[in-house]
Amino acid sequence: MNDLKRGIRKGIPIALGYLSVSFTFGVKAVNGGLPAWVAVLISLSNLTSAGQFAGTTLIIAGSTYFEIAVTTFVINIRYMLMSLALSQKLVRGTGRLQRCIFGFGITDEVFAVAAGESGKISASYMYGLISLPIVGWTAGTALGAVASDIMPPILASAMELGLYAMFIAIILPPAKHSRAIALVIAAAVTVECILYYIPLFNWISGGFKVIIAAIAAAVTGAVLYPVKKEADDV
Repeated sequence: MNDLKRGIRKGIPIALGYLSVSFTFGVKAVNGGLPAWVAVLISLSNLTSAGQFAGTTLIIAGSTYFEIAVTTFVINIRYMLMSLALSQKLVRGTGRLQRCIFGFGITDEVFAVAAGESGKISASYMYGLISLPIVGWTAGTALGAVASDIMPPILASAMELGLYAMFIAIILPPAKHSRAIALVIAAAVTVECILYYIPLFNWISGGFKVIIAAIAAAVTGAVLYPVKKEADDV
């Protein structure tokens, strides 16, 4: 119960941040012609940000299923890496079904909080951590869908900055106390900037640029700051 409560407590700021961003998604989806219930179902079944915005834009534009599937897969494939990384932090004995549930609930912010925990994390903690963000993301979408007729477009666009501000607020505090985390963040930002600003890499999609930056940062951290296995992990 203590781990569950701690996870819920850690998930509160994430859920609050998701309310504004998913509110924007609900507004855009309904204004684009999707029924409100479809917008809510998309948020409940996907729990992503960039993937949902991109996929919904393609749906509204009348793109093919293949284009929608490939685009959302590329953008969201980073969650596979996050799931693999967090699977190493789960306590021994965590079942496959539980791992699948946690994989569904992993977002950038959830991963950042869970990865920042010292030592192993329990299933109860993960249940608590992902529960409120799921509720917040879905509820925000529903509110945005309902308020789509009265929300000024300029205000809806401004709300999109909330997700990035929230993520920065999550990663900066641990970076101040850990040289390894600061270096990994710096490596990811450097690689992402190189891929984004140098014209030579314009052919690489945004989703793959994120993946490349994540892998480069992970390799940097693994090489410079390897984690020693404990006796019971061997």
